[in-house]
Amino acid sequence: MRKKDIISSVKKMTEEIIKDTDIGLFDIEYVKEGPFKYLRVYIDKTDGITVDECAEVSRALSKKLDDVDLIKEQYFLEVSSPGVERPFKKEEDFIKNIGEIVEIKFYKAINGKKSLQGILEEKKEDTVTIKTGDELLEIQLKDISKINRVLEDF
Repeated sequence: MRKKDIISSVKKMTEEIIKDTDIGLFDIEYVKEGPFKYLRVYIDKTDGITVDECAEVSRALSKKLDDVDLIKEQYFLEVSSPGVERPFKKEEDFIKNIGEIVEIKFYKAINGKKSLQGILEEKKEDTVTIKTGDELLEIQLKDISKINRVLEDF
């Protein structure tokens, strides 16, 4: 089965498991790291997700996956929070982080840099504006491989 089909099927299963809760599905990854494969399901809710909620979803999803025998090869299932420094996936992720420090990684170097940190000033349809020092940079979304909030050191 193709990776895309696995992720699509797991998405449907996870949404069915959490449909009557205040938990939301954030993302799903099916990746190979070294000799091992990992199916990672990231869940969240407004006031944060607990370890017990992750365990409940993990048990229910594991049972469903075993029942349908979706993934034929050996893998590890991980259900967790995407964390505070999660990558931005949706428009609302950008909007709620305006004024926050973010790290941006690029597909290819821009102005000689593969990444930068700055304050997210604005999000438009196809661009973000980042303040670094006294400079405002407008960056095309298509050039960004990853953008996430960065917690400041205290």
